[in-house]
Order: sequence, then structure tokens, then C-alpha cells
Amino acid sequence: MTSALSARLALLLLASVATGCSHLAYYAQATSGHLEVIRLGRPLQEVINSPLSDPELKQQLRVVQAVRDFASRELGLPDNNSYRVYADLGRPYVVWNVFAAAEFSVEPLRWCLLVVGCVAYRGYYQRQDAEHLASELRQEGNDTVVAGVAAYSTLGYFDDPVLNTFLRLGTLEVARIIFHELAHQVVFVAGDTAFNEAFATAVENEGMRRWLRAHATPDQIAAFAAQQQRRAAVSALMTDYRARFTTLYRTQRPVDQLREEKAALFSALRADYAQLRAAWGGYSGFDALFGADLNNARLASLSLYDELLPAFERLLADLRHNLLRFYQHVAALAALDRAARRVALEQIVSLQPSSAGGVR
Repeated sequence: MTSALSARLALLLLASVATGCSHLAYYAQATSGHLEVIRLGRPLQEVINSPLSDPELKQQLRVVQAVRDFASRELGLPDNNSYRVYADLGRPYVVWNVFAAAEFSVEPLRWCLLVVGCVAYRGYYQRQDAEHLASELRQEGNDTVVAGVAAYSTLGYFDDPVLNTFLRLGTLEVARIIFHELAHQVVFVAGDTAFNEAFATAVENEGMRRWLRAHATPDQIAAFAAQQQRRAAVSALMTDYRARFTTLYRTQRPVDQLREEKAALFSALRADYAQLRAAWGGYSGFDALFGADLNNARLASLSLYDELLPAFERLLADLRHNLLRFYQHVAALAALDRAARRVALEQIVSLQPSSAGGVR
């Protein structure tokens, strides 16, 4: 371990003690979990050059190198050591996030953490720890979801590795994740998860459009376009139902009646999703979102990624898809307080299209 890394982790642990004993165990598992990820990392080129490496893995990592170089060269994303090492964790996810919302709310519960501020989730390196917290929150009357996470960003504090947890998803998902997570190193606002995720998703989408134009086959481009359409349809469906649930929960009705109407509304949501799925010829990639754990927490978690995305997409289009100017504008938004940021983003969406909007 380098002295700089040791200092960072020591600072984290000292700060965790200062915040109280109840947080010490959480920060300790976060520190030890990330240390293990770092320990397993090996430079991409070392893995590629090793005669012991699996040939398929070598080819996957060569593609990762191309994606990583593209991210900095074509998208203006940080040119550092992130995603230039590989770690096989021997498990399907790097962390498991816990999302929670009150029984009659689609607003996520928040936890205040060091560095990142107050966020709408809590992450654990061991699934049983995440399930334990979710169980406690359910006993308090909340809706909860435990979701496996394939990658996360340390915001440039550490060199984020390529992980088996997302390498297994294929080239397009690898590219999407790398673009998204590197975007968090460009602009990040402590305590504003929706802003951060929508910005990173906008960069991810722009990066994928450019990567596909440069590297993909017509079949891959068509498959990506179809997937984007499905994502948009699911996002629109969830947005519509979040509004319906919000309206329901604001009514002054007896608790038993609210529970009945809540259950009926979730049944209607599943039925509407089934119609979407049928139109896709049986594509089942979103089925997990509508399983047994479909609840307020699931709705709240998905809103973090798509609630503000239209404003960022619109801003990028109005800037003629100039990413460097886009980063500058987003950094200016990030400097505002939370309320002012929301107003500014709402104004972006409400403006009439400029003559430059959407021109590629």
C-alpha cells in the first residue's frame, strides 16, 4: 500500500470515529472492502501479457484499453489510472446498495456520509450486511430494496479498477460503465445524488453514441438503439407511476385504505409493464425491476437516474454536443445551491428549442 493511500484510509477511519461509534462499523467495512478490491488489482497490460491469462479475458481487456483511451481522447474524461488495472473479485457484484422509502412515500431515505454528503443509498461489500440493514428498515415500516452494483466511482480519490463484475456484461455495458463512472470524476456535488447520476448518464449516453459510430457494426448499433428505446419506455412508465403514487400518498385517507390502493397501483404498474414486454417480443431484461420487491424503494432508486436527465440531455444538445463546454456549464450549475440548481435545470427543459439544438 502506498503512503498516500494509507493516509487517505487512515483519515477515513479517524473521521468515522469522530462521527460516532454507530458509524464506525460501516466505515470499517467500506475501508476493508475497498482495500481488498485494490489488493486484487493488476495492470491491464500485465494480465494481457501473462501466458497464464485466459485468451478470452485478454481480448476483453484489449477492448477495455480501447474504450478507456477513447474516453479521454474523444470525451474529454480524466486521463488517469482509473480503469487501467483489472481485479477479479470472484463474485457477481462489487457492492450491494440498500435503498429505502417510507411506507407512503416515493422519496428515498438518505444517509449522510463522509466525502459524498447525504445520499439515497447505503452500500456494503457483503450482501448479508446489506440484507441485515434492509431487514431493520423493514421492521421500522419502510419499503426496502437490496440491489447488486457492478461498479462504483471513488471520484478520483483512488484508481478505480476494471472488475469482473461488469466485464462479464459485454463490450457495450463495459463502455457504458466506464464513461458513466469517469464522468463522476469531472463533476460531483456532495449530497445531490439525482444531479450526479443524471449528469453521468448524459455523458454515458453521448459516449455510447460516439463509440458506436466509430466502432460498432450495424447490428450492434441497431441493438443499442432498441435497448435505448426500451429503457426510455420503462423510464416513462416509472415516472408516470411515481406521480400517481405521490398523488395517492398525499391524500388524507385511512391507512388501511391507502395500503389497499397502494397494492392496486403496483398491480396496475406490473400489468402495464407486461404490455410493454409483450410489444418487445418477450424481451425480459427489465423483469427484475418488476419482481416481488417492486415497492416505493424501487421507484425511488430509479428516479435518481432519470428524474433530471432530460435537462442534461437538452443542455448538451443546445451546446451542439460539445462536451467540454457541457462540462463547464454543469460545473457552473454544481456551484449553485440545491434549490437554485433545480430551478436552473427546470428552466433548461422549459426553454424553446434553440436553432442549434440537436445538431450533430
